[in-house]
Amino acid sequence: MKKLFSKRYTILLLSVIGLGVLTASCDDDAIPLRDPNTAVGPEFKYTWAQTADSLQLSTYNNYLGSNGTFVQNNAGNSSFNYWPNAHVLDVLVDGYIRTGNDSYKAKMKALVQGIKIKNGNTYNNVFNDDMLWLANSCVRAYKATNDQEYKDIADFLWERIKVSWSDVFGGGITWKQDTPKQKNAVSNGPAVILALRLYEIDNDPDDLVWAKKIYTWQKNNLVDPVSGVVWDNISEVNGAVVTNKEWVFTYNMGTWIGAGLRLYKATNDQVYLDDAVKAGRTVLTSPKLLSEGLLRDEGQGDGGLFKGILVRYLTELTEQPTINSTDTEKFAAFLKFNAQSFYKKGILRPAMLSGNNWKTAPSAGGSVDLTTQLSGVMLIEAAAKLDKDGFFN
Repeated sequence: MKKLFSKRYTILLLSVIGLGVLTASCDDDAIPLRDPNTAVGPEFKYTWAQTADSLQLSTYNNYLGSNGTFVQNNAGNSSFNYWPNAHVLDVLVDGYIRTGNDSYKAKMKALVQGIKIKNGNTYNNVFNDDMLWLANSCVRAYKATNDQEYKDIADFLWERIKVSWSDVFGGGITWKQDTPKQKNAVSNGPAVILALRLYEIDNDPDDLVWAKKIYTWQKNNLVDPVSGVVWDNISEVNGAVVTNKEWVFTYNMGTWIGAGLRLYKATNDQVYLDDAVKAGRTVLTSPKLLSEGLLRDEGQGDGGLFKGILVRYLTELTEQPTINSTDTEKFAAFLKFNAQSFYKKGILRPAMLSGNNWKTAPSAGGSVDLTTQLSGVMLIEAAAKLDKDGFFN
């Protein structure tokens, strides 16, 4: 997966929401919309679950390609890309868990089998992070459906990924199988999460050992010890070892949060939870990650998916019962603000297409990448869960 740049933005106060009115014509918005800060008129109602249904349906109708897989955009580019399709599986799992609708199971099975076909009849991929996204999605699919095929895929991928650990830079998993001198946050944070998801199922102590050593390496090499900001990669450039501290992306923050949270649950070691909370607090304040209180626009292409990945793991942290109530409330308020902004300003209705800037809907007839669409689905699925679980009250 190629990496993208984004300009730095200036953060404004998060506490002022002041969302504008957006008139919609879709079924999920039957109640008239109004500014929730207005003192008169009917109370504004966010229909999170119904909107998640609409976004899921739009994604399926606008991006479904051949062999159950999904294409690059809604504007005629039918290219297959491995890693966004792995995240399609993740959002289908979200929909299935939320609704219990068996139609999701058929879509999930067609997709995971189609990925193998489109990838040359193998799940092996030169990009370790791409395999990690699919393996993590497959473990979630297995836990949701108890279908052994998903577990078998995850096990196969995990064995392939572990081969890319080396002593170069003192450890870590390479970004690609053929880049021994480049190691990225995106090929290590998700590896910790995968190891611990498998450990939860199999109780194999070797998986816990792997999770701890990968986590320790990443913390020592790619995480700012003061702020908890996650740096993108470490590599050898012209014989010198260079840590790229300029590239700070939302998805790397998300997987670091998810890794720390899972290690805490597996070991009951407070240090891991403290790391996750530190990173979560930084998300709420860093101008490298925010613009006007919203997760920043990281463009389309690969960057279009980054924010949704962060939302997935920040949601998990928000629902962790052992963090203090102040952090819970701040994380929930932040996610609510992003979700409300996107709901009212970032969705093109009635097409139900996602903007890469969550306060600006895409233009009618414009091109929306699958990656960008998926982040929007992840955000609204997270909002539906947080609302159902009482965190948006």
